[in-house]
Amino acid sequence: MNKLLTTLASKEGRHTELISLYVPSDRQISDVMNMLRQEYGTASNIKSKSTKKNVVDAIEKVMQRLRLFKAPPENGLVIFCGAIPQNGVGSEKIETFVLEPPEPISLYYYRCDQRFHIEPLEEMLKEKDTYGIVTVDGNEATIATLRGRTLEVVKSITSGLPGKHDAGGQSQRRFERNRVQEVNEYYKRVGGYINDIFLPIPDLKGIIFGGPGPTKEDFQKGEYTHYTLRDKALATVDTSYTGEYGVKETVSKSQEILREVRYFEEKKIIQGFLYEVGNDTGLATYGEDAVRNALTRGVVRSLLISEGFNESRLSLKCSNCDYMHEETVKNRSIQDFEEELSSKQCPKCSHPSLKMSGVQDVIEELAELAEQTGADVEVISTQTEEGVELRSSFGGIAAILRYRME
Repeated sequence: MNKLLTTLASKEGRHTELISLYVPSDRQISDVMNMLRQEYGTASNIKSKSTKKNVVDAIEKVMQRLRLFKAPPENGLVIFCGAIPQNGVGSEKIETFVLEPPEPISLYYYRCDQRFHIEPLEEMLKEKDTYGIVTVDGNEATIATLRGRTLEVVKSITSGLPGKHDAGGQSQRRFERNRVQEVNEYYKRVGGYINDIFLPIPDLKGIIFGGPGPTKEDFQKGEYTHYTLRDKALATVDTSYTGEYGVKETVSKSQEILREVRYFEEKKIIQGFLYEVGNDTGLATYGEDAVRNALTRGVVRSLLISEGFNESRLSLKCSNCDYMHEETVKNRSIQDFEEELSSKQCPKCSHPSLKMSGVQDVIEELAELAEQTGADVEVISTQTEEGVELRSSFGGIAAILRYRME
């Protein structure tokens, strides 16, 4: 779904020629068809001949797809359809995307625009669970959010407090009084930022405090945050640092609390893969061809695919002989590849008669193979160090095996 939404977001029409249609499960298909017939009549009055043709064609395509349904699926139905420019003026091609959303929709919505309206689907895919991470000591405080797989430092502040023994000519008692007041002001500032950052988050699951020394405990005892946030305090962990390193250390030391968070799950998965690679156990493989071979043989336990992997498997066929070939190409380069293909000679008969006979997203292909053999599929983000390493060092495709391949 994420990949599809990325694709849809990249589509843009020349004019208001792209249709977005959301149909909830309780809506009658006949009602939607009647609405589309009315829109068809309205589109017939568009002055621009090319725009009118593209809009009318898109509405007809949507109606054709709707006729395949007696009723919307359980979660509803979403259709995107429109004339997408391929290469210059007059190269528009009608593209249609039909999908069942991952969650039920209550929205009944029709829009004809220059872009597809994917916002309701994007909202469904957002990670719902958010944790607050706060590190604090006598010198600085850092406030961060951990939302699914994304760890983001939102605010860092310094205390501005003098050293504990720097009286600066003051009497010891007066210095201590001033310091207590300054510490209190510092804690109030930290608490104010925590309130500003965490209170607007409706799905905040909890807050974890970290830092060296007793400052974090003193801060919590002082009740400097809103009472609803104080109830969300989950744990306090000792760290060697504050700042960004302290935030990461706090997350790392809170594994039990955060075991359900995808951020930690992904790190654990990739670390397990790296262990197999580093210890040469024979239970790990990587690279598209090697992983495809392992999947075909049914020895894959977990298929690991980088979220940044964006390539397709092209099937090539010669129309003059029986030559067939498959090649992997980056999605953004498919059109250029197809144009260059017309001038290439067939390796077998030497005729310039090579054609593309099929295109399949590599991730979808490998995921289907994994499903057929009972392997787990893990899509790994590029927002962790381990996720970046999977993409850059292992090509974005890897697998943990059930047993060694002979």
